[in-house]
Amino acid sequence: MIDALLKRFTDILCGTLDNQAQVNREVAAGKQVHPYAKHVTDICDHMVINRPEGHEGIYVLEESYYIYPGKEMDIKPLIFYLRSDGKNKVFLESMKAPHLDQATIVNDNADLVLDYEKMIASPFGVAEYALQVTDQFTVNHIGVVGEGLTFQLTETLSDGHLSVMETVRKDGVKLTPYDTPIEYIKI
Repeated sequence: MIDALLKRFTDILCGTLDNQAQVNREVAAGKQVHPYAKHVTDICDHMVINRPEGHEGIYVLEESYYIYPGKEMDIKPLIFYLRSDGKNKVFLESMKAPHLDQATIVNDNADLVLDYEKMIASPFGVAEYALQVTDQFTVNHIGVVGEGLTFQLTETLSDGHLSVMETVRKDGVKLTPYDTPIEYIKI
């Protein structure tokens, strides 16, 4: 069962979103700074098997597609486990399904089965989104994802719009090639 806060969060997060308008503005100004990015996101609870009795929360599958200028498309499937405190916080934990071919982890794969017993939590940790008085969800989470490697997620989610800054650092040196968020709009 999904509570009202989690429903509000997934209503914003789920769907197809991209930053084509942002890329168009940058190209028109003479320099594309951000990659073209597209997310196709949906609730995938119906794909999860072997879930323990009483395991609350929901699972969401986000297909992420990125095209950096002059490069091939990079595709990343992300599985999120979401739960809420029922008041003003949503907790997002990134999960991995290492037993599956990553290319098959897409929302329209009718044969996709995500086995709860084989999924593992990513080292990213649990990101805590807070509902603001502006009716937006915000997060600023830093996860240690490898030796000397950190991933910082700074995000604002609102109706029809996601502002997402993902900053990757290796031994304190920023690897992310841009300094401003990707601005997604719901298609």
